[in-house]
Amino acid sequence: MGICLRVIERKEFAVAVPKRKMSRANTRARRSQWKATAPALVKTIENGQVVYSLPHQAKVVTDSAGTALFLEYKGRKVAEV
Repeated sequence: MGICLRVIERKEFAVAVPKRKMSRANTRARRSQWKATAPALVKTIENGQVVYSLPHQAKVVTDSAGTALFLEYKGRKVAEV
């Protein structure tokens, strides 16, 4: 009277399940730690105007009419627009 059991291999992954409900205060305290940081802006003077831009990023050079001509980085032309 031997019983033959067939074992089917299944890959199951354990998922973290909280033991208790998280309170509103704790939830909001945890969420308050996710802060967006303000971007560091660099102040430059172009054509007599103060311009704030992101550091290490190519700047668009425009003519007097405001048409974009090319991209410039550290005083060098890096790309056409």
